[in-house]
Amino acid sequence: MGKSNLLDAIYFMSFCKSFTGCSDAMLINRGDDFTMVRGQYLRRGLNEEITAGIHRGQRKAFKRGGKPYQRLAEHIGSFPAVLLSPADIELVGGEPSERRRFIDQIISQSDARYLDTLIRYNSALEQRNKLLREEVSDTTLYEALEVQLEMAGAYISSRRAEYVARLAALFMPYYGKIADNGERASLEYVHSDYADGLASHLARMRARDAALHYTASGPHRDDIAFSIDEMPVRRTASQGQTKTYTTALRFAQYELLRDSLGVKPLLLLDDIFDKLDAGRVSRIMQIVGANESFGQIFITDTNRRHLDEIVADMPNERDNYRLWLVEQGRFGLISL
Repeated sequence: MGKSNLLDAIYFMSFCKSFTGCSDAMLINRGDDFTMVRGQYLRRGLNEEITAGIHRGQRKAFKRGGKPYQRLAEHIGSFPAVLLSPADIELVGGEPSERRRFIDQIISQSDARYLDTLIRYNSALEQRNKLLREEVSDTTLYEALEVQLEMAGAYISSRRAEYVARLAALFMPYYGKIADNGERASLEYVHSDYADGLASHLARMRARDAALHYTASGPHRDDIAFSIDEMPVRRTASQGQTKTYTTALRFAQYELLRDSLGVKPLLLLDDIFDKLDAGRVSRIMQIVGANESFGQIFITDTNRRHLDEIVADMPNERDNYRLWLVEQGRFGLISL
């Protein structure tokens, strides 16, 4: 009906891209050449307006208070958001790149240096892979890129390890509250250590990488291990356990960003109650409905009863919430 599209528009205003992974051109209606999204925010007591314009065949333009950004990276972290959606199952069952993207997004919202370093690392990695594909043999070109990869990679790995540890400490209590069954859930950053440094390691591995046509070592190959009772979630967890795990992970992400940035992120919960039993649904509702540590929350669900129960657990002031019915992409306010 279009519920998730609303959350995607909000997400887009925070991250300059769709959470679906689709291209900017796909966000424009068929037959149109242009689309625009505008968001009005109250941030640190000040009213702010963000606009985003997308023209077919052109670079998208973001403006804050009418002034365009020179680099989109400058916007990341200014209006933080956390999204929990059915697609989060890929965090558990998908490729390591999904889990790296997850932790990179968290760090990038609170550490501008990390985002710049990650961009530089990926640029150097792309250049080295191009040399490998084109079978270039000039060692000086490789050496220059491998030094860049080592310098950027060291900062990336250290920050990821730090943030995963901080996230784990916040995550475990949330999982315990939602599951309420004594299970012990954990997460751990998994990365390779290079005794003589990444640059020296890559130099030794050039022949192997040349045969593969890509760089097979470095932070871009790292992972995060998710487990419940010391068993890998992706192989042993039920659908309910997996949903509980990702929900607790997003709540921990929210708390980490809130404490790091000093502002409450937007919390976007898309079909949050799918694949959960009544007990876990009730405990999640208690967390999101009665916890003042959360800021503005957007919740979508196909079951009106779930939303009514959340509202019932909230403070009595009627201005604290709005309930909308979505039909064929049109939003109508429900009178309460």
